[in-house]
Amino acid sequence: MRALIQRVKQASVVVDDQTIGECATGLLILICAMQGDTTAKADQLVGKIAKLRIFKDDDGKMNKSILDINGSALVVSQFTLAADIWRGNRPGFSYAAAPADGEKLYEYFSQQIAAQGIATQRGQFGADMAVSLVNDGPVTIWLDTSEK
Repeated sequence: MRALIQRVKQASVVVDDQTIGECATGLLILICAMQGDTTAKADQLVGKIAKLRIFKDDDGKMNKSILDINGSALVVSQFTLAADIWRGNRPGFSYAAAPADGEKLYEYFSQQIAAQGIATQRGQFGADMAVSLVNDGPVTIWLDTSEK
């Protein structure tokens, strides 16, 4: 699985002129299931994100996790994280999981983030979404379970 996480002061997602998800201080998590991904890969990513120390401590150092600060998360599916741009100028998305598999893993991932005790809201899988955020830092980190 691939994720792009952004430390945010706030984030929201709008579908059809309605806000369907939002978070305050915490993380905007853009997530993409790749072909062959499993719930074990989702669990691996959840564990890393929940414990990642990217929030400031009292000394201003990135030393606290989203759990430590009691932050919230907004999880948004984004299949374009699977873009293959190396053959021409139009991205290909053949490495992304099939939509049915991607949706199952997105739902599972979102549930597991919430199960960590993180207040979690979501976007809408497959929808045309408008995502707004105030990036804090900025801190933006790419995670991919296929890379070490």
